[in-house]
Amino acid sequence: RRSGQYTMNHDHSRKIPDGASFDRSGSQDSLDELSMDDYWKELENIHETRGNNHEERVALVVKEPDEGELEEEWLKEAGLSNLFGESSVDSLESVVFLSTLTRTQKAAVEKRVETVTQTMRKKNKQHQIPDVRDIFRLQNDSKGKVCDGSEPSTVRTSEKKNETHDGTKGSANLGADEQKSLLEDMPSSDTDINLEISFSEQAAHLKDSSVGKMCKGGGGDTLLPNFRVPKDKTGTTKIGDLAPQDMKKVYSLALIELTALYDILGTEFKQQKAVKIKTKDSGLFGVPLSLLLEQDQKKVPGTKIPLIFQKLIAQIEETTLETEGLLRIPGVVTRVKGLCQELEAKFYEGTFNWENVKQHDAASLLKLFIRELPQPLLTVEYLKAFQDVQNLPTRKQQLQALNLLVILLPEANRDTLKVLLEFLQRVIDHRDKNKMTLKNVAMVMAPNLFTFHGFGSKTIEQSEFVMAAGTANVMRFMIQYQKLLWTIPKFIVNQVRKQNTESQKKEKKDKAMKKLLKKMAYDREKHEKQEKTPNDTDVPQGVIRVQAPHLSKVSMAIQLTEELKAGDIVARFLSQKSGNVQTLKKEEVFLYEIGGNIGERCLDDDTYMKDLYQLNPNAEWVIKPKQS
Repeated sequence: RRSGQYTMNHDHSRKIPDGASFDRSGSQDSLDELSMDDYWKELENIHETRGNNHEERVALVVKEPDEGELEEEWLKEAGLSNLFGESSVDSLESVVFLSTLTRTQKAAVEKRVETVTQTMRKKNKQHQIPDVRDIFRLQNDSKGKVCDGSEPSTVRTSEKKNETHDGTKGSANLGADEQKSLLEDMPSSDTDINLEISFSEQAAHLKDSSVGKMCKGGGGDTLLPNFRVPKDKTGTTKIGDLAPQDMKKVYSLALIELTALYDILGTEFKQQKAVKIKTKDSGLFGVPLSLLLEQDQKKVPGTKIPLIFQKLIAQIEETTLETEGLLRIPGVVTRVKGLCQELEAKFYEGTFNWENVKQHDAASLLKLFIRELPQPLLTVEYLKAFQDVQNLPTRKQQLQALNLLVILLPEANRDTLKVLLEFLQRVIDHRDKNKMTLKNVAMVMAPNLFTFHGFGSKTIEQSEFVMAAGTANVMRFMIQYQKLLWTIPKFIVNQVRKQNTESQKKEKKDKAMKKLLKKMAYDREKHEKQEKTPNDTDVPQGVIRVQAPHLSKVSMAIQLTEELKAGDIVARFLSQKSGNVQTLKKEEVFLYEIGGNIGERCLDDDTYMKDLYQLNPNAEWVIKPKQS
């Protein structure tokens, strides 16, 4: 029944829809109907597998939200729900948060606050409903000029030429004029990814300066650009390098930034909401990812990737990655189904015989595992946003959106996706032998990640053709640029530093208020003294004290020079060997920046220490193994 629909689409794909709308923007390479063959064949395989399932899957219901509900949910996710509480006591924390936003980010928040406010007034909810202008005005009053000091109406005109502001001063962030000049000097190179300036600000600038560069992403060429991130002297921050309390802030900022980017580019950003359905509470296939990890951690403490997923990848790699048609040629349906049932019964017992599993069967089981997840690997909330990446005007903006979306995924989904993408890249590395190029692998994998049984696609055939080509391209992007996608943009890390600095100032103020006047005067004096010598009094200027509790040399004063990097400091400590301490290898320990304006950050070896010290002079420096 359902596979018929797809066969029809398959035929349809051969006679390309009128107007060839699948090639409507350069965000898609011109994918001719032949290259789409793998996609439709994969869909047929999927439906054949599913057709043989006697118990039809319960479709996941995606709830249509009421008016204002989406926006209210969005503000909650962004950590700004206390703007609507019965009391606005907590909203001082939000004021600090709002003070670090760029203009485009503020405009995105304003837009949602306004919708919720109107809805609440209609429903006449007994909430304190702040006027959106008051929220931003409150910041200016409370912080002097923390914001841009402009009238709130100008926040809405964030698209005026060059009117970009980061709302921050000092070393942890760029001031308004610097941001402006940085935007003006923005490298025109189409392959450099600028992580220092908010993506939505860059988009607004491009739009306004009408450089005519909102070009299509490259017409008929099928090669993806060689995007690169210019080296940052204060080090690249990867997902996993920051402490949980800072990652929470990163999440809120990424959500606001992504929304602002979609707003500027005129693409609707809607988080979907799933209605809870009954799912299996044990087993391997069709079990929620979080539950699966919970049961796996009892077997292997600390594991972050489902054991069955790891094992299936290992099984495929064990044979050889040179097998022609790997991932494209399906296993025999009845055999895959039998293996699936046998695995359910014997995997955790350790009695399953892996020698019986042929390579193509293991590949089919891997794809089956992804499809059978009760909620998609890219999550119900963001699956549509991932699909919509194809509608953004330039490839660079598509990459920026994907970067933010990866940051927004729950940890379990993100870690599993990373392992999958790394594996797919290894398959592509053997393309000379296995004939699986980036394009082929993307075509085969896209239906497994993007066509989800819960979203019962009742779209007309032509738009399905467009979606197929589009999601295959998003898949290509995710594989090709996976290293870039796991980077936290510097402008977001800087906003986190700014928030931490502001919160610390506020805490200090609150504490001081509770003390006697005399004590306050004494504290102020002491505080001023501390400001002059940010580090330990015994450490002279331009020298940092590095602690290494796990190494034989537990502490060292290090003189900062222009060229000194984090990796040099780790190497210096490791060269001081002594017999009584367990030897740790270079790749096992890292230098951490702790405290000051960041919770904790693992430094990459190429971080220039003097530049970072200037950015965070109150940090402590510790060498230790990376937390798994």
